[in-house]
Amino acid sequence: MKSYRIREEMNGISEPPGKTWFWELEAAVVDADRCIQCGTCVAACPSNSIGIDAETDLPELVKMCTGCSLCWDFCPRGGLRYEALWPPSTPPLGRAEDATVVRTDPSDTYWKITGGPPAEGLGAVIEQFALRAVSRPEGAQDGGVVSAVLIAALAAGEIDGALVTRPSDDPDEPWKGVAHLATTTAEISEAAGSYYNQTMALAGLDLSGYDLPPRPRIAVVGTPCEIQGIRAMQSRRWSTGVHRVDAVVLTIALLCTKSFDYRGLMLQLLATDRAVDLARVSKVDVIKGRMIVEYRDGEVAVDEPIKNFHGAALKGCDECADFVGRGADLSVGSVGSMDGWSSVLVRTERGKKALDSARGRLDFRDLDDPEALAKLDRLDKRIAFDSLKRAFDADAPLFIDYADHAALYAESDRRPVLTER
Repeated sequence: MKSYRIREEMNGISEPPGKTWFWELEAAVVDADRCIQCGTCVAACPSNSIGIDAETDLPELVKMCTGCSLCWDFCPRGGLRYEALWPPSTPPLGRAEDATVVRTDPSDTYWKITGGPPAEGLGAVIEQFALRAVSRPEGAQDGGVVSAVLIAALAAGEIDGALVTRPSDDPDEPWKGVAHLATTTAEISEAAGSYYNQTMALAGLDLSGYDLPPRPRIAVVGTPCEIQGIRAMQSRRWSTGVHRVDAVVLTIALLCTKSFDYRGLMLQLLATDRAVDLARVSKVDVIKGRMIVEYRDGEVAVDEPIKNFHGAALKGCDECADFVGRGADLSVGSVGSMDGWSSVLVRTERGKKALDSARGRLDFRDLDDPEALAKLDRLDKRIAFDSLKRAFDADAPLFIDYADHAALYAESDRRPVLTER
């Protein structure tokens, strides 16, 4: 890279042309407190050189870096221009005269986060519903739709497993979510419910420890940034390491504005500052702008505005303009539906097929408040715009040193694409 020149500083040898080292990603993203813990860099590394630090849950180099640049290129906070992976938006549903053919063409390069039709509205949407599962696993969030879809897909033989989040087995980590490949109905049901820490999920695409067919088919349930990483890696093929990105055949994005640091949220703000007994907690939820924590006996331990907990949020989340998971096959969350139901945006034919397979397990109704989704999406884009503008105005190293690679840069003058409408 132009300015860090880490290898040159280490050994006095000039950089070979075209090399970008993990240390560059570490300096600009991890050490800069911008990492969103999606695990894309781990999955992208063809030499399996990137692992996870057990103390920090952040990416770390575990063996020699080859300088291939892929960890940087695919990082949603590094070189990835993730909005270029968004299919064109469809008009509001219900306007048949405006119907368009939904397509995905990652080779198109003109899209940008704000301004221009492709970023307007909720993205490419074939159908939208409010759904709830007829039979919900214990602990299921909202309508229990994700569990129902995954169980139906597994039963139909459409997938061999699902990368989900389940509670940690470590007794010192109560209410910490960890990535897990569920290969049975029981495992999917046990993973029902939400955890608000990131899990480096895409590192879980190392399938070597599982008894799977030679060509496995995997569903991934994750935050929009995790789906961004998958879509980018699937669109730009290379010789992979042990992580089977090619195995992912279904993606389900959980609507997300922020993820949290586990220690900051659960251990500090809840257990220490508010004296929440995590051993008694039955559910943690963020709904209608509030953090709700319930005990198993029905007592509400916490009911506060979510802004009270933003101090524990991952700082890199402020840069994200993809609340609704535009790159996924299905997007699922609570916003836009009444209590006990889930809002579902069907974005691709693959997502439609998965939902159709689960129809006998679900109750359907019209989405209660589509505008609530659009409103929160606009707010998310505004936050991302302001965050990036502040960084640019401050001459942050992200923009100065990585102008050739950084997302949101216009080719003409290396200025960030931050146009407003």
